[in-house]
Amino acid sequence: MTTTTISPARHRSLGDHTWQDQAVCQSTEYNPVDPEIFFPEPDETDKITTAKSLCGQCPVRRTCLDAALEGGDTYGIRGGMTEEERAPLHEKLADRLDYSRVNATVAGRDVHLTKAERRAVPLAAYQHGLSEQRLAWLLKVSGEHAQKKYREIRRALRNRSLAQTTNTTPPPETGGERLSRDDFGTVA
Repeated sequence: MTTTTISPARHRSLGDHTWQDQAVCQSTEYNPVDPEIFFPEPDETDKITTAKSLCGQCPVRRTCLDAALEGGDTYGIRGGMTEEERAPLHEKLADRLDYSRVNATVAGRDVHLTKAERRAVPLAAYQHGLSEQRLAWLLKVSGEHAQKKYREIRRALRNRSLAQTTNTTPPPETGGERLSRDDFGTVA
């Protein structure tokens, strides 16, 4: 499982494209940008360097990268990364677990979630004391499904606490002597 960050971040909401207005790559009257530099051929290193330097100045670089990954965009330079640099991220996207995204969802923001993040939301919601109805609303599932998730969490937490109490049970007394590996027979 790939874990990223727990630091606060601004994650785009579902269907939100307003972040594009803040992108450095948007051509304006005072800042003309040729969009073709973001779609270079692999051997056009000057275009790649220019595009990456613009991305390095962009205030919405991470949001752009997230949008490219979540949308399956595999062409051009997005979020400061080339197609080849983003390829491993695309492959691992379903396993990405960014707790800032989970926390944003628990707080009520409608953000894109990976499969791993979606699995983490019920535990975070349970720990924050959210109702089953609220969990159902956050994950856009039925109330019965949210109840099932909370039952699974309660069972897992109960089993974890039982496992911890059995692991802390002291070993049986051997009359003051400690047994070593040599005290046991060999397997023939």
